[in-house]
This record gives sequence, C-alpha cells and structure tokens, in this order.
Amino acid sequence: MEQSRRQFIQTMLAAGATIPLSNSIAAPLLKPRKRAKSIIQIWMWGGPSHLDTFDPKPEAGRDFCGPLDKPIETNVSGIRIGQHFPNLAKQADKYSILRSLTHGVFAHETAAYLTQTGRKVEGKTVFPSLGAIVSMMKGYDKGYRSSIPPYVVLTKSQGRFSPSGFLGDKYKPFITGGNPNSDPFLVDGFVVKGIDKYRQSSRREMLQKISGYRPRKNSYSSSVKQSRKNAYGLLEGDDIKVFDLGLESEAIREAYGRNWFGQTCLAARRLVEKGVPYITINFPGWDTHKQHFNTLNRTHPALDQGLAMLIKDLSDRGLLDQTIVWWGGEFGRTPRVQWDAPWNGGRSHWGKCFNGLVAGGGFKGGQVVGSSSRTGEEVAERPIYPQDLLGSMLELMGINPDAPMKNNIGLNVPIMQKASKYGRLKEIMKV
Repeated sequence: MEQSRRQFIQTMLAAGATIPLSNSIAAPLLKPRKRAKSIIQIWMWGGPSHLDTFDPKPEAGRDFCGPLDKPIETNVSGIRIGQHFPNLAKQADKYSILRSLTHGVFAHETAAYLTQTGRKVEGKTVFPSLGAIVSMMKGYDKGYRSSIPPYVVLTKSQGRFSPSGFLGDKYKPFITGGNPNSDPFLVDGFVVKGIDKYRQSSRREMLQKISGYRPRKNSYSSSVKQSRKNAYGLLEGDDIKVFDLGLESEAIREAYGRNWFGQTCLAARRLVEKGVPYITINFPGWDTHKQHFNTLNRTHPALDQGLAMLIKDLSDRGLLDQTIVWWGGEFGRTPRVQWDAPWNGGRSHWGKCFNGLVAGGGFKGGQVVGSSSRTGEEVAERPIYPQDLLGSMLELMGINPDAPMKNNIGLNVPIMQKASKYGRLKEIMKV
C-alpha cells in the first residue's frame, strides 16, 4: 500500500515509538565480504521473457523466438543478448547474466513473494522482503541519519504482499508516486506545485497548534520527537532536492531517456548518491499474454537505454563498485509462443526457468551463470533459487544471511532462507 505524506509521517512516528525487537533489532553484520552500500532493484512487474532479453534462442525456431531471431554480440566475447539491447551490449563487461533462475511457481502473487523474500508461502506468516531487511539492518536503527527513508520505491507499489512482513510498518518503503519525467517530479504530498518549503513550515506550525502536541520529557517522547524531526526534515529541508531532476543537465536526462523509466533510473542514481540503502523501481507492463512482441517493440528501447545508462553512469561516477543493480521479475514467460487467438503471439507465465541480471556492489562483470535447455524450457546447468540470489546480495551488503532474524512473534529463523544445495553465487562474488 502506498504511503501518503500523512501516512509517511505516521510511519516515522511509529518508528520512534516502536518497541525494539527482542534482544536487538538486527543480527550481526557480516564483515569479510562487505562491499556494497546500496541496492537498486529493477523489478520487471509481470515477468519478462528470458528468450527475448538475455537468453536468446534463435536456433530453437520461430515457435520459440518469434521475430526476435537476431541476437547481438556484446563487448564480452561469447555473450549474446536480445537484439533490442544495443546499449546494454556495450556494458556487458559490467554485469553478470543469471540464466538458470528457477522456483517452479507460476502465479504472480506467490512467485513475487518467493522471489523477493526467498521463502515459499506457508501458513499466515508474512516474511519481510529484501528491501525491508536492508532497511532494518542499514536504516535508522543502525545509524542512518538522512531524512530520506532508507527504503524508497519508485514510483508505484506492487500491492502483491506487505513488503515489511512481520517486521511491521517501521520498515515499510516510502512510495513516491508521481512521474519523474514530469517537471517537477511531484512526489506525493512532498513536492506540490505552488507550495514551497516556507509554506510547508507554516503549515507544520499550524498543525502543531491545532493538535496541541506537547511531548513529555522521557525516552519515549524523545524518540517520537526525533522521528517527527526526520519526517519534517524531508518536507522542509534540502534532502527533498534529490527528487528535483531539473538539477541535472539536459544531456544527462536525454542520455537516460526522456521517458518514465529512464528518468526513474536517474532518480535512483541520485538516491544512491544520497546514501539511501535500498531503492526499488517497479516497472510495470511485462505480463504480456497477448501481442507480446508488439509490446516489446515499445518497452524494450526504454529498458535498454535507461538500464545501460544507469550502469554506465554509476561506473563513471565511481559508484558501481558500492551499488548492486538487480534486474528481474517474479518469473519468465513461456518459451513456446502462443500464436493462436486470443493470444495472437503471446507468452504466459513460466517459473521453471528464467533469467536475471546483477551488476556492481561486489558482483563481477562479463559473466554468465548457469544455462537453460535448447528451447529455454528447463534449467540445464547450475540452478539458482531465490534464496541463493538474495543471500548473495545480503553478504555483499555486509549482512549475514544465516544470522537469526530478531522479531517479536517468537520465530526462530535466519535472516534469509538457507541456501539451496547449489549455493550462493560465489563464482561471481569478488573476494
């Protein structure tokens, strides 16, 4: 569920008033492998086709590759990707392709939950997403001081499940709303046409007078006061400028692409520069049951330009080594094209085998992990399960995925589900 300005302030206040989770709010940090400071998750909402992105299969024929039968070479010898991605082909030395992701789930809700929490749906317990875990381990409880929340979603909520799970509202993401390609980028409740920070300040004073809020002098009220200060700091301070993309040169904005996705990638880079630990870009439009290839002709160019420029820009600014870029969705799409009506060249859900991409933050570039079968229907080599990928990212963030997850509901569980027998992605994790 999206948080409006009022809801955000209430969440911040709740954070100050929350009873600490048993013993301590977070488990020990894992120091040996810590490289990353932030994660940018590019969530392909609906599930992208692996055959049409980073695991092309032209040899499988028209029933599998459709019209996209001309994969292109990248700047890494031996790695080919889909023909719609010439810009990403030039950046292949900076990212690794995961071609053997699998979980066997074909429903959006349960697949999205599994892919983002590392756990299957079991009973009524809702586990936290990777973003909420990072928010807990790298956020306000661990010395994070910015008025920008430690977990930001650009620009819409998925609504599939509660991202914070049993950790509660304190670790919910702040969801910006708005369109970064608009000038100004109207962040819900924070950036409003015709209202500057001075008017915001006067509104705050009026609100305090009306509410009659007078905190008592004790530890509880001090915590509430600090949380209120953080919330209003974003409303009235300079941190809100992170969302003012007009401060960027027009050349940079054009390089990312003057469209929703390109400008959202630019906003994510700006949030990384401000030290935000976890940023999610929810990119809708990938549930292509009908007229799949017509849709990709519209969506792939923006994806190619925006993602390639994000990786390049982070690298040029010396930020890629400390920033993980994670691209993927809840599953892939049927390798065999559904040509018959009413699908007319569509692809349905496919959880047996799909692909993803990781860059930066301690992941090596120019690599391919795993492989799929000749038609892309099955994993051929080195299965990668969700907990293997998520656990690898936690390690690179300096968070021990095997440490106990502190909580107030009596669960005795690790931060992340135990790795599968195939293990975490050590082959592409820098020592």
